[in-house]
Amino acid sequence: MTAFPPGPGPAYDAIVVGARCGGAPTAMLLARAGYRVLMLDRARFPRDTLSTLYIHQPGTALLDRWGLLDRVAATGCPPITTAMHRMGGVTVEGAPSPVGGVHAAYAPRRYLLDALLAEAAVDAGVEFRDDCRVTDVLVEDGRAVGVRWRTASGGGTDRAALVIGADGMRSVVAAAVQAEPVREHPPLTCVYYGYWEGVPVTRFEAYAVRGRWVGCLPTNDGRTLIAVYFPQAEYPAVRQVLPAAYLDGLAAAAPELHERARAGTRIGPLYGSGTQRNFFRRAAGPGWALVGDAGHHKDSITADGITAAFQQAAHLAARIGADLRDPARLEAASERYTADRDRMLATRYTDTLALARLRADRIEARIAGAVHDPAWVQAFFDRAAGSGPDLVPVPDIRSQEVPA
Repeated sequence: MTAFPPGPGPAYDAIVVGARCGGAPTAMLLARAGYRVLMLDRARFPRDTLSTLYIHQPGTALLDRWGLLDRVAATGCPPITTAMHRMGGVTVEGAPSPVGGVHAAYAPRRYLLDALLAEAAVDAGVEFRDDCRVTDVLVEDGRAVGVRWRTASGGGTDRAALVIGADGMRSVVAAAVQAEPVREHPPLTCVYYGYWEGVPVTRFEAYAVRGRWVGCLPTNDGRTLIAVYFPQAEYPAVRQVLPAAYLDGLAAAAPELHERARAGTRIGPLYGSGTQRNFFRRAAGPGWALVGDAGHHKDSITADGITAAFQQAAHLAARIGADLRDPARLEAASERYTADRDRMLATRYTDTLALARLRADRIEARIAGAVHDPAWVQAFFDRAAGSGPDLVPVPDIRSQEVPA
C-alpha cells in the first residue's frame, strides 16, 4: 500500500481489480446504476482458469435477473436440473427447489463464462483493460484512493472513490490494504480434475467414501468434468503419481463412473490444486471492498465459488446504492455489505468444511434413516444448492437511484 500525496479528484467512481465472476458482475451492476467504473485484469481475455464450473440455482437466478442467463445457455452448456449424492452405501437423488423461478443450474467453461460477464460489463459502460496488472493500492489519509498498474508497454495510476478487489484468493488489493482474516481454517483437501469425452452425464453426481470424494457434471461441447478429491496431507504423493492416483481415487469412490470413464477419453491434462484455503477476510474498509475469492474462499468440494461471487457482487452493489460518492454513507453501506456477506456465507462455509473432512462414513451413518423422507430429501438438496432457509435475499439494485 503506497501513501499518495493529495491529487485531483477521482476520474472514476469505482475501480474493480479482477474481471471474472466477482469483478465483472460488480462492475456491471455499478455501471448500470450510473457510476463511472474502470475494470482491470492481469489476464488477456478470453482465458480459462482453474474451476469446478458449477453455478447453483441461486447463481443462475442472479444471471436471470441480470439478463444474462440466456447468453450462458446459448454457449451450448446444458442445463442441470437434478442431482445424485452417494455417500458410502446411501444414495440421495432429487433436485433443489427453483430460485426466482429458475430451476436449472449450469456449468459453463470459464473461458466462455468470464468473457461473457466481461462483455456484459462493457455493454453497461465499464471501461475494461485486460492484460493490465495492478501492483499496489494508493492511499491518502488512511483511505484507498486508487491503484497503480502496469502493462507490457508501461504503467500508471488511476484514482477512484472506491477500490474493489476481485482478484482472487491471492488478492493484491487485500494484501495492500492489509485485509486481515477474521475467520480461517487449514486446508483439508487437494483436488485434480479433467475433461472427458464419451462419458455422458446429464446431472450433477457426487460419490464419497472415507478419504475420497468424486464429483462430475456436464459442460460445453459434450464434455464431462470429473473431479477427484484427496486429503490435503496426500497432495505431495498424489501429484507425483498422476494420472494413476486420479484414476485410483475415481475407482475407489465411484467404481461405476470409473468404468464409464474407461470407455471414454480424457481430453487434455489433469488440472489440480493443493491450496484449497478456507477463510473470511475483512470485507471492506476506508475506500475499499473485497468480493469473490479475494474476501472469502473455501474448499471447492461444494462448488460454491461462482455462486458466492455472484451473491457478493449483488449485495455490494445493492448496499452501495446511491451512497458511493459520500464517504460517510459509503462507510455505512460497506458495514451493511460486510454483515450480509458473513451471514449469507456462514452456513455454506461450515457445511463445506464438514464435507471436506472426507468422512463419508460419518455422513452415511447420520443420514441413512432419513433418505426415505421426501421433506428431508428436499431440504438436503436445497441446502446443498445454498437455496434453503439460510439464504439471505439479495436486494434489487434497480430500486436504487444514483445521482448523476
